[in-house]
Amino acid sequence: MLGVLGVCLTLAAAPALPPRFVPVRAFTLAWTHSIEKIRWEEDYWVQRDASGQAVLVAGQARVLGSGAGMDPPPDAIHHADGWYSYQPQTPPLQVLRLTRSIYTADYDWCVEGHCRPLRAIMPTDGDVTLLKPCQRP
Repeated sequence: MLGVLGVCLTLAAAPALPPRFVPVRAFTLAWTHSIEKIRWEEDYWVQRDASGQAVLVAGQARVLGSGAGMDPPPDAIHHADGWYSYQPQTPPLQVLRLTRSIYTADYDWCVEGHCRPLRAIMPTDGDVTLLKPCQRP
Protein backbone atom coordinates (compact mmCIF):
# COMPACT_ATOMS: atom_id res chain seq x y z
CA MET A 1 0.00 0.00 0.00
CA LEU A 2 1.28 3.46 -0.89
CA GLY A 3 1.68 6.06 1.86
CA VAL A 4 0.21 9.54 2.12
CA LEU A 5 1.94 12.05 -0.17
CA GLY A 6 3.33 15.31 1.13
CA VAL A 7 6.59 17.16 1.58
CA CYS A 8 9.47 16.55 3.96
CA LEU A 9 11.39 19.57 5.24
CA THR A 10 14.91 19.33 6.64
CA LEU A 11 17.68 21.77 7.46
CA ALA A 12 20.60 21.24 5.06
CA ALA A 13 23.12 21.94 7.84
CA ALA A 14 21.48 19.36 10.14
CA PRO A 15 20.70 16.32 7.98
CA ALA A 16 20.68 14.02 11.03
CA LEU A 17 17.55 15.70 12.40
CA PRO A 18 14.36 13.89 11.40
CA PRO A 19 12.45 15.58 8.56
CA ARG A 20 9.20 17.42 9.23
CA PHE A 21 6.43 15.74 7.21
CA VAL A 22 3.60 17.93 5.89
CA PRO A 23 0.71 16.02 4.27
CA VAL A 24 -0.10 18.22 1.30
CA ARG A 25 -0.70 17.59 -2.39
CA ALA A 26 -0.73 21.23 -3.60
CA PHE A 27 0.88 24.33 -2.12
CA THR A 28 2.27 27.74 -3.02
CA LEU A 29 5.62 29.16 -1.96
CA ALA A 30 5.66 32.95 -1.90
CA TRP A 31 8.22 35.56 -0.96
CA THR A 32 9.05 39.24 -1.32
CA HIS A 33 12.38 40.07 -2.92
CA SER A 34 14.60 41.69 -0.28
CA ILE A 35 15.84 44.56 -2.47
CA GLU A 36 13.13 45.16 -5.07
CA LYS A 37 10.22 44.42 -2.66
CA ILE A 38 8.44 42.48 -5.41
CA ARG A 39 6.16 39.57 -4.52
CA TRP A 40 6.77 36.17 -6.18
CA GLU A 41 4.54 33.09 -5.95
CA GLU A 42 5.12 29.57 -7.26
CA ASP A 43 2.58 26.74 -7.22
CA TYR A 44 3.64 23.11 -6.74
CA TRP A 45 1.96 19.70 -6.75
CA VAL A 46 3.20 16.50 -5.15
CA GLN A 47 2.49 13.58 -7.48
CA ARG A 48 3.73 10.09 -8.22
CA ASP A 49 5.79 9.51 -11.36
CA ALA A 50 5.43 6.46 -13.61
CA SER A 51 7.51 4.38 -11.17
CA GLY A 52 5.37 5.42 -8.18
CA GLN A 53 8.01 7.74 -6.69
CA ALA A 54 6.89 11.07 -5.19
CA VAL A 55 7.95 14.07 -7.30
CA LEU A 56 7.39 17.80 -7.11
CA VAL A 57 5.77 19.32 -10.20
CA ALA A 58 5.97 23.07 -10.82
CA GLY A 59 2.67 24.76 -11.57
CA GLN A 60 1.99 28.37 -12.45
CA ALA A 61 4.31 31.11 -11.20
CA ARG A 62 3.43 34.75 -10.65
CA VAL A 63 5.39 37.93 -10.04
CA LEU A 64 3.91 41.31 -9.09
CA GLY A 65 5.86 43.64 -11.37
CA SER A 66 9.49 43.49 -12.39
CA GLY A 67 12.78 44.87 -11.19
CA ALA A 68 16.50 45.05 -11.83
CA GLY A 69 17.68 41.61 -12.92
CA MET A 70 14.40 39.90 -12.05
CA ASP A 71 12.14 40.37 -15.02
CA PRO A 72 9.49 37.74 -15.71
CA PRO A 73 10.26 35.42 -18.63
CA PRO A 74 9.35 36.53 -22.19
CA ASP A 75 6.30 34.22 -22.33
CA ALA A 76 4.76 35.70 -19.16
CA ILE A 77 1.29 37.20 -19.45
CA HIS A 78 0.85 40.67 -17.96
CA HIS A 79 -2.49 41.12 -16.18
CA ALA A 80 -4.33 44.37 -15.52
CA ASP A 81 -3.75 44.04 -11.76
CA GLY A 82 0.05 44.22 -12.27
CA TRP A 83 0.82 40.51 -11.93
CA TYR A 84 2.73 38.54 -14.55
CA SER A 85 1.96 34.82 -14.77
CA TYR A 86 3.82 32.07 -16.56
CA GLN A 87 4.35 28.33 -16.61
CA PRO A 88 7.91 27.34 -15.63
CA GLN A 89 9.43 24.75 -17.98
CA THR A 90 10.89 22.68 -15.16
CA PRO A 91 11.02 18.88 -15.11
CA PRO A 92 9.68 17.11 -11.99
CA LEU A 93 11.90 17.87 -9.00
CA GLN A 94 13.30 15.72 -6.21
CA VAL A 95 14.28 18.67 -4.02
CA LEU A 96 13.86 22.44 -3.67
CA ARG A 97 16.64 24.30 -1.88
CA LEU A 98 15.16 27.26 -0.01
CA THR A 99 17.68 29.86 1.20
CA ARG A 100 16.24 31.38 4.37
CA SER A 101 18.33 34.29 5.63
CA ILE A 102 17.79 35.77 9.07
CA TYR A 103 18.10 39.19 7.39
CA THR A 104 15.06 38.87 5.11
CA ALA A 105 11.43 37.92 5.47
CA ASP A 106 10.74 34.18 5.41
CA TYR A 107 8.89 32.35 2.67
CA ASP A 108 5.12 32.19 2.95
CA TRP A 109 3.61 28.69 2.85
CA CYS A 110 0.15 28.82 1.28
CA VAL A 111 -2.41 26.03 1.08
CA GLU A 112 -5.92 26.56 -0.30
CA GLY A 113 -5.51 30.34 -0.18
CA HIS A 114 -4.34 30.49 3.46
CA CYS A 115 -0.77 31.66 3.98
CA ARG A 116 1.56 31.64 6.96
CA PRO A 117 5.32 32.03 7.36
CA LEU A 118 7.25 28.85 6.63
CA ARG A 119 8.85 29.12 10.07
CA ALA A 120 5.45 28.18 11.54
CA ILE A 121 6.00 24.73 9.98
CA MET A 122 9.80 24.44 9.98
CA PRO A 123 12.08 26.72 12.00
CA THR A 124 15.03 28.16 10.13
CA ASP A 125 18.69 28.05 11.06
CA GLY A 126 19.36 31.01 8.75
CA ASP A 127 20.68 28.77 6.00
CA VAL A 128 19.15 26.32 3.51
CA THR A 129 16.00 24.31 4.07
CA LEU A 130 15.49 21.29 1.82
CA LEU A 131 11.93 20.64 0.65
CA LYS A 132 11.44 17.17 -0.82
CA PRO A 133 8.37 15.35 -2.10
CA CYS A 134 7.85 12.30 0.08
CA GLN A 135 5.32 9.90 1.46
CA ARG A 136 4.37 8.89 4.97
CA PRO A 137 4.06 5.11 5.27
